[in-house]
Amino acid sequence: MIDSARGSFGAGLSTHPEPAVAAGEAIGTVVERVGAAPDLAVVFVSGTMIEQLDDLLDAVRTLLAPVTLLATTAVGILGGSEEVESGHGVVVWAGSLAEPFDAAAIRPVRLTAVDTGSGPAVIGMPSLTDDDALILLADPFSFPADRFVDDLAIAAPAVPIVGGFASAGPTPGSNRLVLDDAVHDDGAVGVIVPAAALELTVSQGCRPIGEPWVITAGAANMVHELGGKPAMTRLEEMVDALSPEDRALAARGLHAGFVVDEQQERFLAGDFLIRAVLGADRSSGAIAVGTPVEVGQVMQFQVRDASSASDELTRLLPGEAAAGALVFTCNGRGTHLFPDPHHDASLIDEVVDGGVAGMFCAGELGPVGPVNALHGFTATVVWFRTSLA
Repeated sequence: MIDSARGSFGAGLSTHPEPAVAAGEAIGTVVERVGAAPDLAVVFVSGTMIEQLDDLLDAVRTLLAPVTLLATTAVGILGGSEEVESGHGVVVWAGSLAEPFDAAAIRPVRLTAVDTGSGPAVIGMPSLTDDDALILLADPFSFPADRFVDDLAIAAPAVPIVGGFASAGPTPGSNRLVLDDAVHDDGAVGVIVPAAALELTVSQGCRPIGEPWVITAGAANMVHELGGKPAMTRLEEMVDALSPEDRALAARGLHAGFVVDEQQERFLAGDFLIRAVLGADRSSGAIAVGTPVEVGQVMQFQVRDASSASDELTRLLPGEAAAGALVFTCNGRGTHLFPDPHHDASLIDEVVDGGVAGMFCAGELGPVGPVNALHGFTATVVWFRTSLA
């Protein structure tokens, strides 16, 4: 069996109904591509395959023998250019970092949450440097992602966090997270990797409508004034000026975009941190949004549709081929958003020489500009570089 090649990644997807056959198909494809003992392997499992998770992982450890192993359970998975949104399947992804990095550059992470009496706190995070990036698989019921992101913004503001939340189980304790030989049903698992070995993309799938406005009055998650007028007045004026098509999109679901870099002269799709518009108080003219707001922030209303989401992801694809990619796409995307299946996977696979694998998530983590955030409806992609030259 050949040794794994540095800067090389592969992925194998199988939906065979027999778990042993599925494992053999998926692992065999990867071994043919990258050989034995890769630096990192990541496994995503869905449907009835979850019942055979232990056996599947044993096969990965025996046949592939990765230095570090991550795995989780999901409602749907993707491999190569294919998306398996329902039913059962397993995808195995593995490879080794480009030189000069080796397996020692990957540090496993196991995080848990504890109640401090004044809110949850995350424990287990090792020290980080500005040269690090964190790839994380988390349980949506027990891992306080918002608190973790806020804390890391203070402790290590330059470190990007990317990943997703397990989505197979609808109740606490029903998801599985794997780090090497240990299987967990809470918290998070992940790896710290050199940021130089990666490129990151967060496609939020929205486009701005109307004009950007400075928040001139607001508190908590309520926007009271935009540009000196009640927020509801600005919203109504904007909606009246929209095309019939955009008015229909706004009626189906309106979002608020908060500019990440306010030094720019103009703001385009991708320049905003997207949050939902939750409602309005007509008596006060205020609008409720899904995040705390501050006076002085620049906000612009947004709409989401298949065309906008496709255009943004296409625009954000890397300029040169990647060696591999891990994809964390929202379980509201796929055919829930796009008219044709396999949308995100097929676009991403076109610009990857090696392996593509991922899952449909119950929430995604990724940076927008310098800001790490928890997202919904995004396609967050970790691209592994072919070379650092």
